[in-house]
Amino acid sequence: MICVTNLGMQYGAKVLFRNASINFDPGKRYGLVGANGAGKSTLLRILANDENPTEGKVSVPKELKLGFLRQDHFSYEDHVIIHVVMQGKKRLWQAMEMKEELLAKEEMDEKTGHQLAELEIIIAEEDGYSSEAFAAELLAGLGISVNYHHEKMKALSGGFKLRVLLAQVLFSDPDLLLLDEPTNHLDIISIRWLEEFLKDQFQGTLIYISHDRDFLNATATHIVDIDYEEVIPYTGNYERFLAAKELESSQRQKEIESVERKAAEMQAFVDRFKAKATKARQAQSRAKMIDRLEVPEAKLSSRVSPTLKFQQKRPSGKVVLTLKNIQKAFGALKVLNGIDKTIERGEKVALIGPNGIGKSTLLKIALGQMEPNNGESIWGYEAQVSYFAQDHHDLLKERTSVYDWLYAQAPHETVGTIRGLLGQVLFTGDEVKKSVNALSGGESARLLFARMMLEKGNVLVLDEPTNHMDLEGVEALADALQKFEGTVIVVSHDRHFVSKVATHILELNPTGARDYSGPYQEYLKRFGDDYLNRNLTSLHHQKPSQTQSKSTQKTKTPISHEEHKLQKQRINQLQRTVEQLEREIAKNEDQLQNIEEHFGKEGYFQSTDPMEIQKLQKEQERVQSVLTQHLQNWEATSLELEELRQTA
Repeated sequence: MICVTNLGMQYGAKVLFRNASINFDPGKRYGLVGANGAGKSTLLRILANDENPTEGKVSVPKELKLGFLRQDHFSYEDHVIIHVVMQGKKRLWQAMEMKEELLAKEEMDEKTGHQLAELEIIIAEEDGYSSEAFAAELLAGLGISVNYHHEKMKALSGGFKLRVLLAQVLFSDPDLLLLDEPTNHLDIISIRWLEEFLKDQFQGTLIYISHDRDFLNATATHIVDIDYEEVIPYTGNYERFLAAKELESSQRQKEIESVERKAAEMQAFVDRFKAKATKARQAQSRAKMIDRLEVPEAKLSSRVSPTLKFQQKRPSGKVVLTLKNIQKAFGALKVLNGIDKTIERGEKVALIGPNGIGKSTLLKIALGQMEPNNGESIWGYEAQVSYFAQDHHDLLKERTSVYDWLYAQAPHETVGTIRGLLGQVLFTGDEVKKSVNALSGGESARLLFARMMLEKGNVLVLDEPTNHMDLEGVEALADALQKFEGTVIVVSHDRHFVSKVATHILELNPTGARDYSGPYQEYLKRFGDDYLNRNLTSLHHQKPSQTQSKSTQKTKTPISHEEHKLQKQRINQLQRTVEQLEREIAKNEDQLQNIEEHFGKEGYFQSTDPMEIQKLQKEQERVQSVLTQHLQNWEATSLELEELRQTA
């Protein structure tokens, strides 16, 4: 059990929380919730002993093993991805490295033999024989293709590097696991996989922060609410927490009304009888009672929601956007395969699919920011687009104040209008003087929503708008989009948000797209929640269809010099992977042959200690498992390499 006693934290005059006492029980899963800036991440750092509290203490058993997801992937740039994961168990990794060094010696003396025996015990204790297979399972579950497992970390983008670090901390199998926004860089299927892993496989105590309502509902056994300087635990998931908070608020309001009603009745008695001699004493008594009455204070909250209201200057025509046979590839990497879609006025369309399938690319093609290899996108009559980009750093890199930046977007508007809009998105007082290049992710998103409200477009295109927003902000945005009378096209991995907003679903997949006219929950009922089957999708590449006609295969889409360069780099990368896998396979086969030679020696089983025999049998199983994995990886990588060479 982890015990928090009278914990307090403040930075200067700003108090985050005080007198917090809570016990975190073994095997339970605690979701931390609260407004941005309430102190959730600070509490995690205190629990991880990365930060000292202002007051109070955290008592953690000495033998407890801690896992904390730190975003320090830069220190692993030249490390092999699957090895980064396995380094989550330091004792195991050091033993395996030392074993490799000893086995590489040309001569084996008695001392080396003893060292190897000791290392084998450590490896067995740490489940080392199945460790690589488990690491591969974690990476695959988090959406990293097997073709990348033996590449170096620097081959991945920042978001996927964080997935590797998440796999590493899960691999470490800690007693206490601390996660800060683990779903931020995941797609829907990876989030689903993580939910199942945390519920079904992870046995320790989990304390985590998430702004994903469905994730909290699926995983949390308890909610810890940080609100207005208090840290209060609730039993149950997020929906039960909301119900409990609502009940608390309702009961407190009833108490306040009851006391106020009682005070009013006594005051009426005092006013009526204070002048009458026969009732004067009673009136004085009632007056004293009124003075002694304590009216419960309405509990203040640090939670605030932006007030979002999107309006359109004028409606668009009936047909808003037509996509005709949109195809896009980056060299051999095909991301869009013949997308056809007509979007009509008033529809709210959610694009879904795994990361890397082309959702953002399709938006950019529709907006004219990127050219397709084939097909066309046509905006309808009077379509006026307002766009929220996933990566909006370039828009907010200036050293200008929040007020000046928004005013520059619409210089014809009055000062009152600009200040009013900023107030709606929670920029008040001196906050309007903040420099836009110093804003947090959530603040940046709110400022861009203010701009969209100024623009009054009749088509809102949003690419991952909820990534840095708190739960209240996500809910406010969903409500505003629901009420918006125009057209919405949105990419989001937040299932609750998609469920609330979307009236149509466009699921992108390797063969094209599935178009469904209806909300997300109906879509799931019809097609199931395994619609992002990993056997049908790859997060990093799409292989050309094996049913493709020969005539189609012979037709090559001209590619640019830059795309040809990327294709060549990918071929070289795959060639190195194939060669590395072939070396690993040869090494594994030699290891198996050596083991079989031991077993084949005359009298081996009669003269050898049973423990040694068992150890060698386990080693045989481990090597065979690793060999099988390497063969599968070699086959997949070789196939992609061959296909790439044919198209080069």
